[in-house]
Amino acid sequence: MQDIQQKARAIRLVIFDVDGVLTDGSLFLGDDGQEYKAFNSKDGHGMKMLQAAGIPIAIITGRTSEVVRIRMQSLGIAHVFQGIEDKAGTYEALKQQLGLDDSQIAYVGDDIVDLPVMTRVGLAICVADGHALVRQHAHWTTHHAGGRGAAREVCELLMDAQGTLQAALQRYLN
Repeated sequence: MQDIQQKARAIRLVIFDVDGVLTDGSLFLGDDGQEYKAFNSKDGHGMKMLQAAGIPIAIITGRTSEVVRIRMQSLGIAHVFQGIEDKAGTYEALKQQLGLDDSQIAYVGDDIVDLPVMTRVGLAICVADGHALVRQHAHWTTHHAGGRGAAREVCELLMDAQGTLQAALQRYLN
């Protein structure tokens, strides 16, 4: 765990996949073709706290969905990449744009399509119910499943390692 804390202290950007990470992976499709997803409000609050602590968030997802655009906009996430087949290429472009190196970036994934990015970043995280190969290549695996508090767990891990969690929580006790 000390190694994870050390890696977490260096993080200046966290990238989340969506399906299976910010959701439980279920895709609800209406008769009209409209896609619905369920997001966890606790995950969302963790993401807001993390950004308030100075760590920006990005989204790289293979699917394209209006509900993802709306949810990320409501969370104030500026770097949202949808419909991405080449996650590694998008990752490299974002890394260059923000002037970061691999050791300063965390990625949270759940499936094999996330491995090309996870094998590059300084802190690779898999959700508890992620694919076995992804868990094998992760530096850390959450206790919570995707869409069930895993993102909140990641946010609090990073904030704790960087010394900002207690102050963020304390404001709710005053």
